[in-house]
This record gives sequence, structure tokens and C-alpha cells, in this order.
Amino acid sequence: MYPNVPRPVPGPPPAPGPQQTDPRAGIDEAVAGLDELNTLPLAEHVDRFEAVHSELTVALSSIDKV
Repeated sequence: MYPNVPRPVPGPPPAPGPQQTDPRAGIDEAVAGLDELNTLPLAEHVDRFEAVHSELTVALSSIDKV
């Protein structure tokens, strides 16, 4: 359409800043939420498992600085 109009080129992602907290802290809290699964309705189990998955993902990505 506009052949002479320059298009922006994405640059590299911003460099991560220094990590402020220990990524393992969130894991312990999320895993503790699984302790009471047997008292919760089945529909609420997914949220608990997703919380653990999210915390594990954050912790693992911080190890590789990804």
C-alpha cells in the first residue's frame, strides 16, 4: 500500500532487572494450597493446580534467566 513508508522493526526484549524475591517462596504457598484439596469442590481444584503451575513456571524461567 505505502511502499516508501518505513515500518518499525522490533528490537530485543528488555533486559530483566535484578530479581527482588526468591522464586521458591511462591511455590511453597501455592503447594500449601493443595493441602486442602479434599475439602474443596472439584471445580476449584483447577485453580489450585494452575496456581502451582504458574509458580513453578516463574521459578524455572528465573533459573535460566529466560
